[in-house]
Amino acid sequence: MTIAVTVGVLALQGAFYEHVKLLRQAVSQLGKEAIWDIVEVRTAQELKKCDALIIPGGESTTVSLVAARSNLLEPLRDFVKYKLIAPQKRKVHRKPTWGTCAGLILLAESANRTKKGGQDLIGGLDVRVNRNYFGRQTESFEADLDLPFLKDAPSAETAPFRGIFIRAPVVERILPSVAGEQKEEADRDETVIAPGKDDMANAWSVEIMATLPGRSRRLVEKVGAIGLKEEIGDIVAVRQRNVFGTSFHPELTSNASIHVWWLRQVLELVQAERHSQDLKSKEE
Repeated sequence: MTIAVTVGVLALQGAFYEHVKLLRQAVSQLGKEAIWDIVEVRTAQELKKCDALIIPGGESTTVSLVAARSNLLEPLRDFVKYKLIAPQKRKVHRKPTWGTCAGLILLAESANRTKKGGQDLIGGLDVRVNRNYFGRQTESFEADLDLPFLKDAPSAETAPFRGIFIRAPVVERILPSVAGEQKEEADRDETVIAPGKDDMANAWSVEIMATLPGRSRRLVEKVGAIGLKEEIGDIVAVRQRNVFGTSFHPELTSNASIHVWWLRQVLELVQAERHSQDLKSKEE
């Protein structure tokens, strides 16, 4: 059965138009299992209509500031995170969200190289990110990435994905999933954390979806990275159930393969959630 799915792109600042363009390109490559509506999101009312969301690259501090002034921070946190509803203590499914570059920073539970109170995080990914890990704007670069999650996708391209890194963060550490706030992270210098997750630990672990080998060895002393294992390389893409994050900017390329893959993940999650809602309605 064909279902309607609305995908929003947070359009407060940054490369939101580029995401919209590639999403529409990706939709043209998908089948007819869903009717897709791609929209720009600037208000809580627009967010409420969405089944999934992309938080684009840009300036994470600016995005969080504008979101706070627009009364969007709490709706964004509710959109992304799992939540317990009293008194039944029923777990409510949260919606698929993808953050690129600045979006990854905002979705992290912890971000370092940040002054206390200097930025609000949305949270949703149990990771610590190192902001601007690769240096300033002039040190931006492109690199071929091996993305195993694309290889099994229908019509996947066999060539490496050309990743664009602009003042890019990396995932410095996979954090344990804890109930409430990441209190150990809060005690670190120059580190901010996201608000707690309603006293419920995430049941899903973080998956490493892509790494960039080699650069950590050359840059670790220069930027003061802590905790990365060189043999793993720099972690540049992660997923935790409904939340996906990339350090690089797929939207700045003409390659829609990651957007196609993500929309397929969105469709699976939306179908599963609507099926669960139908079963609950029948039980009631």
